[in-house]
Amino acid sequence: MTSELYKKILIATDGSEKNKKAISYGIEFAKLSGAKLYVVYVVDTAAFASIPMDAGWEMMYELLETEGKDAAKAVEELATKAGLDSESAVLEGHPSHEIIEFAKNNEIDLIVMGTLGKTGIDRFLLGSVAEKITRNSEVPVLVVRSD
Repeated sequence: MTSELYKKILIATDGSEKNKKAISYGIEFAKLSGAKLYVVYVVDTAAFASIPMDAGWEMMYELLETEGKDAAKAVEELATKAGLDSESAVLEGHPSHEIIEFAKNNEIDLIVMGTLGKTGIDRFLLGSVAEKITRNSEVPVLVVRSD
C-alpha cells in the first residue's frame, strides 16, 4: 500500500534509549504508507558557542559527530530490516532549526520525533526541540512521548 500523503518521512533522533519508541512509530508509518525514510541527527553546536575553539572543543565535536553517525546508522539498519528505503544525515547547528530546514529542503511530508517530556525549569531554560518544531514546521509533526 502506498500513501499519497506520506511519501517522505523524517525521523529526528538524538540517539537516546528514550527515542526508540519514536523510531518504531516512524518505521511503522513508513511501512504502512510505502514512504522513503529519512533519518537526521543534529550536533547541537550552540552548546559550544561559549567554549574557545581548541583541541578539546574539536575532540568533543568529533565525539558528538561519531555518536550522531552511529545513531543514524542504527535507525537505518532498522529501516533496512523492515524493507524500507532510507537515507541519513548528521547535521550541525540548532536542532529545531536544522530539522525544519532539512524537512523543507527535502520535501518531507511528516516529521516523527520523540520527547523527553521536560517540565518546569528545565523546559523553561532549555526549551523543547519538539515544541519548537511543532510550532514552526510547515509539515505535520508526530511527537511520540517516551515510556
